[in-house]
Amino acid sequence: MKATSRSPKLLIKSKIWIEDEEGKAVFGTGRLRILRAVAERGSILAAAKALGMSYRAVWGKIKLTEDRLGQALLTTRAGGAHGGGSELTPFAKVLVARFQQLEDLTRTASDAFFSGVFANALMYKPAVPGESSD
Repeated sequence: MKATSRSPKLLIKSKIWIEDEEGKAVFGTGRLRILRAVAERGSILAAAKALGMSYRAVWGKIKLTEDRLGQALLTTRAGGAHGGGSELTPFAKVLVARFQQLEDLTRTASDAFFSGVFANALMYKPAVPGESSD
């Protein structure tokens, strides 16, 4: 690889999730997307289709999270002439909002640290004896 005098633009990426004491996933970006899709589309089936997932996979992730948190995330209406549906419980709405806050705070803090401290250290180029600094 050819060395260049131009430094590459570096970015930091991070991902957070919540685990239980056994290291099992409880909530993260994927489940956040699922709950948002259910809230926007009004049903698990419509959310699954929009996310390119099976109904079973979406329902399974919701159920695991409910079991690990000990709280319901959805209220559901059975089908029939008017069709069924699902909506987020008040608890799930708070969970979605707080997790988004946590992601935003994490991103802001890591971006600030990276650009203010870490990136500067990566760009440090020690003087090489015999080379001109101008």
